[in-house]
Order: sequence, then C-alpha cells, then structure tokens
Amino acid sequence: MLAAKTRFVELGAPFNRLWGATLTSHVADGVLATAAPLLAAGLTQDPVLISGLAATVMLPWLLFGIPIGGLIDRLDRRLTLAIAGSIRLVTAAALSWSVVDGSMTIWWLYVAAMIIGTTEVFSDTATQSLMPQVLAKDHIERGNSRMSVANTVLQSFVGAPLGGALYAVAIWLPFAFNSAAYLVSAALLLLVPATIRNAYRRPAGDATKERSGFVADIKVGLKFLVGHKTIWRLVLITTTIGFAFAASTSTMVLFLLKVQHVPEALFGVLFAVQGITGVFGGLQAPYWSAKFGRSGVLAASILGSILCTFLTGFSAEIFSFLVLGMINNYLISIWNVLLMSTYHELIPNELFGRVHGARRTLVWGMMPIGSLVGGWIATFDLRAPFWVLGGFGVVFAVFSMRFLSRLDSASEVAAGEAETEAKS
Repeated sequence: MLAAKTRFVELGAPFNRLWGATLTSHVADGVLATAAPLLAAGLTQDPVLISGLAATVMLPWLLFGIPIGGLIDRLDRRLTLAIAGSIRLVTAAALSWSVVDGSMTIWWLYVAAMIIGTTEVFSDTATQSLMPQVLAKDHIERGNSRMSVANTVLQSFVGAPLGGALYAVAIWLPFAFNSAAYLVSAALLLLVPATIRNAYRRPAGDATKERSGFVADIKVGLKFLVGHKTIWRLVLITTTIGFAFAASTSTMVLFLLKVQHVPEALFGVLFAVQGITGVFGGLQAPYWSAKFGRSGVLAASILGSILCTFLTGFSAEIFSFLVLGMINNYLISIWNVLLMSTYHELIPNELFGRVHGARRTLVWGMMPIGSLVGGWIATFDLRAPFWVLGGFGVVFAVFSMRFLSRLDSASEVAAGEAETEAKS
C-alpha cells in the first residue's frame, strides 16, 4: 500500500489534481456513450442514421480541430476545460428534458451530438496540451498510463454499465445524471492550482511569438506536423486504422441488439467487462515498453487490435464477442499510452495545441466518413462492416509494421528535428 502511494505522489500534486478533475468527466462520458446509441436505436432502426450519429460526434474534429488547436495555445487551458464541461452539462440537461416532455427526435439527438463533439475537441486538446507541463519527461509514460486507466475504468467499467442500468430504469435518467456529473467536473477544474493555469504561457520577453497572428500560429503548427517524417507517418497510420475501426464499429448497437440479442440493460455491462483488460493494458504499457522497446510494442498492439476487430464479425455467440473485445481493449490501451507518450516527447509544448489539433483533425476527422461507410455496408449485413473494413485495417497494419518496428531510432532523429524547429 505504501509503495502504491509513493508511486502516485511521485508524479506531483499539479498532475494529481488535473487527473482527479477528469475522473467525473470520464464517468459522464461513459454514461452518455451507452445511453445515446440506445436512445438512437429506440428512435430509428435505420443503420445509416445510427452510424450517422457516431459520425456526428466525431465531425467537429474534421471541421474545427485545427482552429481550436490554435486557440488552445492562446487560452487558459484550465478555464477552457471548465467551460467545455459546462456546455456539456447544459446539453445533457436539455436531452433529459426532451425525453421527459416527448419532444425527442433523432435530429435533436444529432444536434446534441454535434455540440458535445465540439466540446470534446476543446477538452481533449486542452488536457493533452497540459500534460507535458505538469510532468517531468521521464514520467510522461506513467502519466499517460494513469490517464488511460482512469479513462478505461471510469468510462468503460463504471460509466458504461451505469448508463445502461439508468436507461433501463428511465430513458431520461442517464442524461440527467450526465448533466450533474459534468457540473461536478467543471467545479473541480476550477480548483486546479494556478501553476497549471499559467504553465502554458510563453516566456516573458518573447515578443515575436506574442505578436504572431492566429492564422500564422496555425500555419506554424501545420508546418511542424507535415515537416517531420516520423510524426507525419504516425498520423497517416493512425488515420487509416481509425477510419477502419470507426467503419467497423459504427453500428455496434444494432449488432449487439439484433445479432447477439443482448438486452438493453446489459448493453453497458458488456463494455464494462471488456474494459477490465483495458485497465491492465494501460497499467502495463510502460512495463512492456521498457522490456521490449516502445516501437515493437506499438507495432504488435495495433496489429493485434485491428485483427480482433476483424474477427468480431465471425463471433457466433456473446462469449467470443467478449473475449475478442477484452483482447482488443488490452492492446488498444497499450497503443494509446505509448502513442501519446511519443507525441509528448516529440512535439514542443508551445506548439502542442496546434499540432495536436491538426493531427486529431486528420485522425478523428476521417472517423465520421468511416462511420457512414460502415453504416452503408451494414445495410447488407450487420456483420459485414467487421469483415470488410476490419480486414482492410489488418492488411494496412501489416504493411505499417516495418515503420512502427523502427520507430525508436526514427524518433531520435525526429526529436532532434523538433528541437531545431522549436528554436528557429
């Protein structure tokens, strides 16, 4: 117990408070991620419309990721997180009321998804931009591991089953809970110490950077992203795999309800069970990285993850679905921790918001397109998206193995380039 406590404190009070402020938000995200698809399935049985909802949540990354990234490098990141959470709570409250008064439609759900998706762009970019400022370089992997575990435990293991259970009691209830949780999260963020609030600000006397315009700032971030081969190739790989994953899983709710015949009340429980292994993956990512090297672990984890997605289409009963999902969550947690650690090491913090926003625009911006493609394919067979797009992802991952397996040496070169670019 003492050893565990020591490891926790080791990362420092600023990080611990930022981490703690995200916990409630992750629970709320998990509740919403379960309740919203169930509500959509209750409003329509059209696979295209349901996949369109998943697309709408991700669409803000395509539309606003780059400009929001530029804003994050100029704004108080702590306050940005609190405001984004406040907008979410109002939206969730409106959803709850719409269900109660009978005015809920699939189109209003689309509007809410767009608003929540936009706030997610602000929240994700601000949080990731703060990480290098509150952690020592040699603690980056451990900090990302803790964030990943918090996300998995609370969103998948707590929020997901809670969302399903609340939905079974009353359709409006998960959205009301969601609103209250975002309120608590926003309040906690306002308690984050001033050292974090001000950490992102440019050094005093850096008049040139202070005078640079908003558009010029964005151009600098884009130039950095495209100009460094290692980062750019990583982005292209994750964009393609993300497209395949989104296309494969966009109609997951219909697959579970109609093919696997899962009761609505147990919908979130399935993801909670699968999320258990995601916790271990996030915790063990630094260990596997140290033992086998980050590059090799990254290559193995992404190939194994998309292979599990492909095989899900062949699952004949719920047990095989669960096993594949558990393996998938374990591997994707490892991938996420090590990938973000790589980015945190290679991207200067004063550019992080812009570069992160630009790369997310590509990676997550392609997911809405993938979701719509998956929805169209699902009109032929609800298993088909896993087979077609999952199979495509497997082939692409195989061709990406050579680059990923040499990432450690390539990262050293890119780090030198990044340092030179930042100084210039």
